[in-house]
Amino acid sequence: MAIPCPNFIASEKAAMEAGLLLPSSSLSQLILTQDDLKKIAAYKAVEYVESGMVLGLGTGSTAKHAVDRIGELLRQGKLKDIVGIPTSTKTHEQALSLGIPLSDLDSHPVVDLAIDGADEVDPYLNLVKGRGGSLLREKMVEGACKKFVVIVDESKLVNYIGGSGLAMPVEVIQFCWKFTASRLQKLFEESGCVAKLRTLGEKGEPYVTDNGNYIIDLYFKQSIGDLKAASDSILQIAGVVEHGMFIDMATTVIVAGELGLTVKDK
Repeated sequence: MAIPCPNFIASEKAAMEAGLLLPSSSLSQLILTQDDLKKIAAYKAVEYVESGMVLGLGTGSTAKHAVDRIGELLRQGKLKDIVGIPTSTKTHEQALSLGIPLSDLDSHPVVDLAIDGADEVDPYLNLVKGRGGSLLREKMVEGACKKFVVIVDESKLVNYIGGSGLAMPVEVIQFCWKFTASRLQKLFEESGCVAKLRTLGEKGEPYVTDNGNYIIDLYFKQSIGDLKAASDSILQIAGVVEHGMFIDMATTVIVAGELGLTVKDK
C-alpha cells in the first residue's frame, strides 16, 4: 500500500529521523507505504523514552522499528542506562544484536515504559494483539508498565474488537486443544464465532509459541459485547493460558495515517 500524502502533518522531525525525508525535501513530496507509516509512528513513540528507563520491548513489524531506533540512540549516546525487557525470543535476539542491555520481570518487576504495536484498536483504546504469536509475554510485560505506548497505522482502527474480521488469538495448552477450541467457539456462537488452530507451512503443522503452547484464532462476525465479561469467560476455560484482548491497558496510542500522526491518550 502506497499513500500519497499532500496534507501529511506529522512532525518533519519524525519523518527525517525515520530516513523518509531529506532536509531539502517537503512532506508533501512523500509517497508513504504502510511500513513507512509504521516507522514514523515508532520513531514518535521512542520520543517518550528517557535515559535510565526500564523498557518493555514489543514484538512485530511495527515494534521492530522502535527497537531499532532505541538501539540507534544508544549507539549515538543520546540514550544511556537503558534496560530492555523483550516480549519474545525474536525481540530478544534483535535487541542483543543492537547492543541493548536486557533483563526480565524477575529482576525488574516495574517497567517504566513499554512500546508495542497492535492488531486492532477500538475507540476506547482496547486492543487485539498476538497475531504474531507473542501475546502472553506481551501481556505480562505490558501489564507491569507505568506507561504503555501503542503504535499503529490507521488500518488497525476498528469500531469494535474483532471488527476487522481477522483473528483474535487465544493461547492454549497442547493437551486436548480441539476440546478447548470447541468450548471457545461455543462461548461466542451468538457472535458467529469460528475457532481455528493456527498452523504453519504447507503441511499445516501447528504453530507453537515461545512458551510451547498452541494458538486458537477466533473469528467473529459480530461484536462480542462486554469485553471484560468476555475476558473472564475465556480465562475460566480450563486449557486456556491467555487471550489477545488487551483491555484498559494502553495509555497512549499513536496512529500514523494519510493526514499525519494522531496521538490518543487514555
